[in-house]
Amino acid sequence: MNTDAVNQSQFVTLNGSGAPVLSRLSYVGTEPFAVNIAFRTERGRWVEWTFARDLLVTGLAEPAGLGDVRVRPDLAADEDILILEIESPDGYALVEIEREDVERFLDAAAAVVPIGSESEHFDVDAFIAEITNV
Repeated sequence: MNTDAVNQSQFVTLNGSGAPVLSRLSYVGTEPFAVNIAFRTERGRWVEWTFARDLLVTGLAEPAGLGDVRVRPDLAADEDILILEIESPDGYALVEIEREDVERFLDAAAAVVPIGSESEHFDVDAFIAEITNV
């Protein structure tokens, strides 16, 4: 069993569609500040986004994010839903995900790298080597 990564699949609502979309949240201990969410497309491919784990943590309680990814509780309609907004030059998506699914994912990710201790698990030298070895 790999204890330095967390993967969790769930169905989400995308852009208010009635048909659920399969998504996958991922976290890897070697990239302690980031989470990944992927959506399965009609052709069986995955569209992936990577963003700060802190956005999910903060977004459980209040709106978080100013850029391409924003997270907030859906207090207007259903407090059990978390809203994830993703924007790029290619388009915009509004994702509704069960709050309980995000909480379970964050708990599992915190077991890999506790929230607040990310910098202790980040290998700066390896990162510099990676970005300069182009």
